Amino acid sequence: MGASFSFPPSRVALAVTAMLASPAGGAAVAEPLGSHGAAYHVLDRAAHWIATGFEVAGATTILLVACAATVRFARRALAAPDWATTLPAYRADLGRGVLLGLEMLVAADIVGTVAVTPSFGSLGVLAVVVLIRTFLSVSLSVKIEGHWPWRLRDLDRAAEGRPREWRRRPGFSACRTSQRP
Repeated sequence: MGASFSFPPSRVALAVTAMLASPAGGAAVAEPLGSHGAAYHVLDRAAHWIATGFEVAGATTILLVACAATVRFARRALAAPDWATTLPAYRADLGRGVLLGLEMLVAADIVGTVAVTPSFGSLGVLAVVVLIRTFLSVSLSVKIEGHWPWRLRDLDRAAEGRPREWRRRPGFSACRTSQRP
C-alpha cells in the first residue's frame, strides 16, 4: 500500500482561503475559517475578478469588432465603384460592436459597484453610469436602425404587405426612405 498524505479539512480550506483573499497570493489569514471576515474577503476578491473580467471583455469586444468592421469596410470599399456607399454598413458594424461592448461594461459596473463596494453613494454612481450608458445605447441603436427601439414591431407590421426588399433585415431600417410607392 502506498503512503497516503492527508491534511485536516480545516487546514486545506484555510490555505485556499488565504490564497484567494490575500493580495500577496498566499499570506496567512489571521481569522479562522468559520468567521465572517475570511468568507467576505474571498467573495470580495471573486467579485473584483469577475468585474475586471467583464471590463476586459467589453473593451476587447469593442476593439476586435472595430478591427473586423474596418477590414470588412476596406474590402467592400475596394470592391465597390463608389466607396462612400459602403460607409453606412461600416458605421452600423461599428455601432453594433460598441453596443455589445457597452453591455459588458454595464455588467462590470453592476458587479463592481454592488458586489465589491456596496454603499448608497456607490449605488448612486452606478445609477448615473447605467443611465448614461443606456442613453448611449439607445442613441446608437437609433443611429444604426433608423428608428426608436420600441417602434420595431410597428415597422415590421407596416412592412408585411410590401415587397420583400421593404422588410426589415439585420442592420437595415425597416422602412425605406426613398422610392416609396
